[in-house]
Amino acid sequence: MPKHPAAVRYKRIAFVASSVEEAQQARRRLVKRYGDARPETADVIVALGGDGLMLATLQRFMNSGKPIYGMHRGTVGFLMNEFAEAGLKERLEAAHVAVIHPLLMRARDAAGRVHRHHAINEVSLFRQTYQAARLRVLIDGKERLAQLVADGILLATPAGSTAYNLSVQGPIIPIDAPLLALTPISPFRPRRWRGALLPDRARVSVEVLEAEKRPVAAVADHDEVRSVRSVEIRMDHSAAMHMLFDPGHSLDERILSEQFGV
Repeated sequence: MPKHPAAVRYKRIAFVASSVEEAQQARRRLVKRYGDARPETADVIVALGGDGLMLATLQRFMNSGKPIYGMHRGTVGFLMNEFAEAGLKERLEAAHVAVIHPLLMRARDAAGRVHRHHAINEVSLFRQTYQAARLRVLIDGKERLAQLVADGILLATPAGSTAYNLSVQGPIIPIDAPLLALTPISPFRPRRWRGALLPDRARVSVEVLEAEKRPVAAVADHDEVRSVRSVEIRMDHSAAMHMLFDPGHSLDERILSEQFGV
């Protein structure tokens, strides 16, 4: 009997691109070749740029259920596939899916306002002035550090563990591990504390001590809240994003390779 072709999952493609000319040119060529569906009716979103554009695209389409396939036309491209004009539909059909969940940050500022933002990579707290921050850290309501004196602290997802978290000597986490990395930024006291691995169901609370004298900003990827008094962070398991990667270049393979310096 003749074989029937496999069902095509991604017929309608929507292209988004960063503002840099390289990405805009790539978008024009791809649209001419494959068409350009509206994001609301597309089967897949193709993002052209660097990791910043990918994070913004994931944020934008977080609740849409649409898979995102990135192609590198920017600076840093850890989250992106290699760029090529030919064979895009075949690459999409063969791509592997990585499901990731974002962090949800609830930050209360000096005026008592509560700001909610999602983060794909990490939520960070930074000192706003020349003076080190003084922070109290609680996990699931239990005090774990009465006082951390540092430039700040961050909580990273597995997907974000190879980003800023790695730069401040935090651990790399496999993409499917149910863990979060809590990592200090330039700690002064306690000197020997280098962070902790937490279950991804943990609720992390950070209180800012001496907030008037030592102001602190909270940042969820690119969303910043100044002069915070307290920040609560947890993984939002109700939000699931689907990233597509070429075979042999999946996100878990990239994270594993980072641990061996490849």
